[in-house]
Amino acid sequence: MSRLSLTLAVVLGLSVAACDRGAPEEAQESGANEAPSGEIDRSMAGELLPAMNVTDLDGRELNLGALQGEPVLLNLWATWCAPCVKEMPLLDEVAEDYGERLRVITVNQDMGSRDKVAEFFGQAGYAHLESWLDPEAELSFAMSGGWLPTTVLYDASGLEVWRVRGDLDWSSEEARAAIDEAFQD
Repeated sequence: MSRLSLTLAVVLGLSVAACDRGAPEEAQESGANEAPSGEIDRSMAGELLPAMNVTDLDGRELNLGALQGEPVLLNLWATWCAPCVKEMPLLDEVAEDYGERLRVITVNQDMGSRDKVAEFFGQAGYAHLESWLDPEAELSFAMSGGWLPTTVLYDASGLEVWRVRGDLDWSSEEARAAIDEAFQD
């Protein structure tokens, strides 16, 4: 089996499981394979923003590690992931509300579907989100073990403040207070 085929099989298996909110409770065991909680997790605080390249819909590259100097809210998502799609309008509102103080970056994990992502963003009309692509889903594996959605807040030094595996109500007071932590010294 080729590396790409194996990667595809693993990503699809993990990501579908992560997005399946209809699974019976008894199927969701605790431990390493636990489903995303949608809660703020500070266990990885202090980890450095990964120096990985992503591309935008026009093919321009961005090295995430070069984003130091401003707080970043990095969201990993896919068009086929219902919780991911549900939180996109809320993330667009976060980007609008925080403006230039916070860079909100969404990185698609659809495994090479540039056209699908362009169509999704075009139909949704998000005015404030940056759409980036990770066609090999490398970020998803490196940062979240393949769970989608995963969102990580980094401070201006490029250090992780917290992460959320699963969807979150980004319009809630809890979420906004947590985002504000990136601006504290």
